[in-house]
Amino acid sequence: MNTGFIWMFAGATVLISVTTLSGTQDRIRTRDLGVEPGVFQPGPLNAISDVAGVRVGHTTIIQGNNIRTGVTAIVPHEGNLFQDKVAGAVYVGNAFGKLAGSTQVDELGTIETPIILTNTLSVGTAVEATVAYMLRLDGNEEVRSVNAVVGETNDGGLNDIRGQHVKPHHIWEAIDTASGGTISEGSVGAGTGTRAFGWKGGIGTSSRQLPDRFGGYTVGVLVQSNYGGVLTIDGVPIGKELQRYSYAPPVAGQSNDSGSAPFDNLGDGSCMLVVATDAPVDARDLKRIATRAVFGLARTGSSYSNGSGDFAIAFSTSQEMRSTFGDRNPRKRSILQPDGVSPLFQATLEATEEAVYNSMLQATTITGNGRTAEALPIDQVRRILEQYGRGQ
Repeated sequence: MNTGFIWMFAGATVLISVTTLSGTQDRIRTRDLGVEPGVFQPGPLNAISDVAGVRVGHTTIIQGNNIRTGVTAIVPHEGNLFQDKVAGAVYVGNAFGKLAGSTQVDELGTIETPIILTNTLSVGTAVEATVAYMLRLDGNEEVRSVNAVVGETNDGGLNDIRGQHVKPHHIWEAIDTASGGTISEGSVGAGTGTRAFGWKGGIGTSSRQLPDRFGGYTVGVLVQSNYGGVLTIDGVPIGKELQRYSYAPPVAGQSNDSGSAPFDNLGDGSCMLVVATDAPVDARDLKRIATRAVFGLARTGSSYSNGSGDFAIAFSTSQEMRSTFGDRNPRKRSILQPDGVSPLFQATLEATEEAVYNSMLQATTITGNGRTAEALPIDQVRRILEQYGRGQ
């Protein structure tokens, strides 16, 4: 019999059974390898929480032998999001996926709920739970429509996804425990059962602080990595050197042992990206920023395959860009002009790249549902980087 218990710590709630993971490893972040993507400096935490007011919470669900899933909530500010909406936008790189609420965000340019990430078959539950959460907030007693924003990737390899084990209380726990500060990464929350580039994927985050010359704004990115391609770190073809990458068996001339089932490494999967900034940018330029997040996946070696749902959600926490529910009066705003957004684009590219690496370098080996996703072997990655004159 599996007896569950709850672990509570900053920014995360973990529901975990007595029999849990396959092994434990000391994990690192990208900069521990001596790799510093891009030219801009990270914020103090090198996380999306470097954007003031942004909070993140996880519910990690690991039970028995087959349940490896969870929820991650990104909360743009501490107030009532429905009453004080943030400017937002979405960009779809490849639409093989589900991003609930995206059409209204695209139409109105606002986000009015926490952003929820989970697994594919739990999107409906997450929408229902998020709506219920918003309706019970003080001040929302007369609200009759809520646009819940919920994204997903498919963790059905390691998780009994058909069992739909994410319940409303898991969503509420992720929102209620969301906090600023250091964010748990790797095999946590919505990244518990994900895989990337043939290795264990997960949740990763990074940030960039622009110089005062460019406004001193902060950009933070959080990813849920679950996609394929040829893993590339700092320009080095890590996946190729480790001989684990999309299409590797047919490229090597290997036949399909089953004779009928497709190869399990054709680059399919998905990646959800969330970008936060304190820059006063409107929905139009937030969409352009979200676009750069999807572009940033190319630096990591993404295949952008047929079955990969690549979605980016971007929002601004700036008070200048807030929308008060029910306010019909004209309002003056100070908005960053398009000629000033290029540094934000660069920052987004850099933070996205590093967030993906962090998601994998922090992820631990997970066994579930009869399969094992191995953690990226740090010693081998370090050795390969050194061979190419990178890292330390």
